[in-house]
Amino acid sequence: VQLQASGGGLVQPGGSLRLSCAASGFRSDLYAIGWFRQAPGRQREGVLCIESNNSTTYYSRSVEGRFTISRDNLKKTVYLDMNSLKQEDTALYGCGTDVSPHCAGGRQYKWWGQGTQVTVSS
Repeated sequence: VQLQASGGGLVQPGGSLRLSCAASGFRSDLYAIGWFRQAPGRQREGVLCIESNNSTTYYSRSVEGRFTISRDNLKKTVYLDMNSLKQEDTALYGCGTDVSPHCAGGRQYKWWGQGTQVTVSS
């Protein structure tokens, strides 16, 4: 099981970014995949999760209405679209899976890959 997050960068407040999580080594289309983030000095926080039937779970109320998650099973990729970014969204973003059909707690996963840094700053 391998997951690789990409797409991070430096963006101004109010801007947008799309993160990608590329999955390999397993039938990712059958399982839930989630995004989490960790800012310096803070605990890891679950962000969003998507199940195989495209049902989604928000773990962070602060991103509701601004972030969305989607998946392209042909490309074995899960996306995190982030809009109206705020400085408090600055964190290392990662994706993970428990190789389970359902989303769980959101912060810890059995498998996760290297994250991608998102910095929101003017």
